[in-house]
Amino acid sequence: MKSAIPQASATALAAALGAAFPAIAEEAAPQRLPDVVVTATSTQRTTTDAPASVTVIDREELLRRPVQDLTDVLRDVPGVTLNGAGLTRRGVSIRGMPSEHTLFLLDGRRVNAAANAVQHADFDLGWMPAEAIERVEVVRGPMSSLYGSEALGGVVNVITRSASDEWRGSLTAMGGLREDGRGGETYQVGAYAGGPLAQDRLGLSLFAESKARANTPQATNRRLSDLEDRETVTGSATLSWTPDAAQRIDLTILGGRDDRYRDTATTGASPVYYRFADTVQRRQYALSHRGLWGWGETAVRAYRSTLDRENAVTAGQTPSRPVGMQEDILDGRATFDRWASHRLSVGGEWRRERLEDAAASRSGRLEGERYALFLQDEWTLTSSLSLTGGARFDHHEQYGWQTSPRLYAVWSPLEGLTFKAGGGRGFKSPSLKQLSPEFETIAAAGRFRVYGNPDLKPEIGTSYEASAEYRRGGWMGRVGVFDNDIEDLIETRCTAFCGVRGREIRLYQNIAEARIRGVELAGAAPLPGGFSLRADYTYLDSENRETGSPLSERPEHSGHATLRWQPEETRFVQLRGEYVGEQWMVSNSVQQPVPDYALVSLEGGYQIQPNLWVRAGVQNLTDVRLAEESAFFSFAEPGRFYHLGFTASF
Repeated sequence: MKSAIPQASATALAAALGAAFPAIAEEAAPQRLPDVVVTATSTQRTTTDAPASVTVIDREELLRRPVQDLTDVLRDVPGVTLNGAGLTRRGVSIRGMPSEHTLFLLDGRRVNAAANAVQHADFDLGWMPAEAIERVEVVRGPMSSLYGSEALGGVVNVITRSASDEWRGSLTAMGGLREDGRGGETYQVGAYAGGPLAQDRLGLSLFAESKARANTPQATNRRLSDLEDRETVTGSATLSWTPDAAQRIDLTILGGRDDRYRDTATTGASPVYYRFADTVQRRQYALSHRGLWGWGETAVRAYRSTLDRENAVTAGQTPSRPVGMQEDILDGRATFDRWASHRLSVGGEWRRERLEDAAASRSGRLEGERYALFLQDEWTLTSSLSLTGGARFDHHEQYGWQTSPRLYAVWSPLEGLTFKAGGGRGFKSPSLKQLSPEFETIAAAGRFRVYGNPDLKPEIGTSYEASAEYRRGGWMGRVGVFDNDIEDLIETRCTAFCGVRGREIRLYQNIAEARIRGVELAGAAPLPGGFSLRADYTYLDSENRETGSPLSERPEHSGHATLRWQPEETRFVQLRGEYVGEQWMVSNSVQQPVPDYALVSLEGGYQIQPNLWVRAGVQNLTDVRLAEESAFFSFAEPGRFYHLGFTASF
C-alpha cells in the first residue's frame, strides 16, 4: 500500500502536466535524445538522470553565434549571470555565487584560477579555441565532493573534439563591427584538423585560433576605454595512442598568448591619462591514461598548468609587478561498474601550487601542497530511483582538513517525468598570497595597504536543491529551487589608521556570511512551421547576513529566451533575448541601485554547400549602452554590433 501512494501521486502529476501541454505535442517531431555528461559524476550519465542541475551547450549551438570567450558561451545558461571583474573585464556567476567560486575545467583538468594571484583577472575564460570545443557542460551547485576547492558555486567543463577514424577538419572565420564606428571591431579565425596517423592505433588532433577585439573608447571621453583591446593566439595538439581496444593514452600540449591594453587615468583633481597593458602567457602539458576493463574503468592524469602576466604602463606610471603561477597535478580514479546495483568510484589527487610574486614574500615565491581522497557511490535502488552519495577529503599544509560530502536522489516514476533533490557542502581555499604573512600590496590607487593572514580558514558553502522536469514529444518544462548558505567569506578589514588615505592598514579575514536562494524555471516547445521556443527565468534572493542588505551584482530577476525558425537542417534564423533585472552595486561602502536592462540579438545561417555554412547577425539590436544607463555598471556592453562569418569543413 505504501509504495502505491507515490506512484499514484506521480500519475496524477503526469496527467496534469500532460493537460498543460496541448495535443500538438503528439504530432511534434521525436524528442531529441538527452545529452551525455560526465562532469556531475566523472562517469557518463545523461542530463536527465545526472545527479545535479546540468546544462549542455553543444557545438551546433556554439556555431550559431559569435564566441570570443566563455562569457559569450555561458550568458544564455539558466542561473548564470555576468558580473564585473574590473578593468572592463567580466566574470561568470552561477546562482549568485561570486565568480571566484566557479571552477573551470578542460576535459576534466583544472586551469589556473588566475584570480587567486592577479587582481581583475578573467584569464580562465579563454584557454581553449572555440573551434576546438565539442560541448560545454555547466553544473550549477557545489561540486567540491569531486573537484575540491573553487567548485563552491559550480563547474564549467569544456570538452574538446577528438580525433576520429578518418581525417576531418574545419575552418571558421568571423568578423564584426559596431554600427557607430566607435572602435570594438573584431575578427576571429580558428582551424581544426584531426585523424589517424596509424589506423586504429595513433591519432592526432590540432587546433589553432587567432582573434582580436579593438579598443572601444568611452562616448563621453575618448581618452578612456569602455572595453579593452584584446589580441589572442591559442593552439593545442593532442596525440592519442590506443594500444588495444581497452586503453587510450593522450598527450596534450596547449598554449596561448593574450595581449591587452586599455586607456585609463589616475584619480584626483588633475588626472594623468595613460595606457595600461597586460601580456598573459598560458601553457598546459598533460598526459592521461584511460582503461576500460571487464570490472569497470580507470583514469589517471598528470599535468602542469602555467600562467605568466607582465604589465606595462605609459606616462611615467608604475607598472604592476610580474606574476607567475604554476600548478602540478596528479589525479586518478577507479570505477567499479555495477557491483550489486552500485557503481563505486574511488580516487585521489595530489596538487602543488607555486606563485612567483615580489609582493607575496621576501623571497618572491610561495609554494603549497595539498592532497585529497574521494569516494562516490552511484546506487540504483530500482529501475526508476537512484541515489548518488560521496565525499572528498582535502588536506592542505596550512589550513588542515576539509570534508565535502554530497547526497543526491533522482526519481523517474514515469516516462518523461524526473524529480531530483540533493544537498552538498563545498569550499574555496584561501590563496597562497592571502595565507602569506609576508604578503603586502598597495590597493585602491594608494588608499590603503593589504596584508596576508596565515590564520585564514576556507570559505564554506552548504547547498540544497530540488527540481521537477517533464519532457514529452519535444516539449519540456522544469522548475527548481535552491538554497545556499556561505560562511567565512574572505574580505579585507581595516585594522589600523582607518580612513587615513595612504596609511590605512587592512588584513584578509574571514568576516562575511551570506545566504542566496532562488527559483529556476525553464521550458522548451516545438511550434508549427519549423519554429521552436526556449526560455528560462531565475529569481534570486541574496542577503549579506552581516548587514541584512542584498549582495552586490546579484539581480533579483533574470532570464533568457530564444525563438528559432529552422524549417530544415540547412538554414535557421533565431532571435535571442537576455534580461537582467535591477541590482545593487557597492561603491565606497555605499550601495547604489543599478537599473535593469534587456539585450536582443538576431542571428541566421545558411548551408550553401554540404561543407560550407555562412552565418550573420546583429548583436544588441536595440543598441543598449550600459554606461549611459548608469555609472555604476561594473562592465560595458558593446553597442549594436554586426557580424559575418563562415565555417568550412572537410
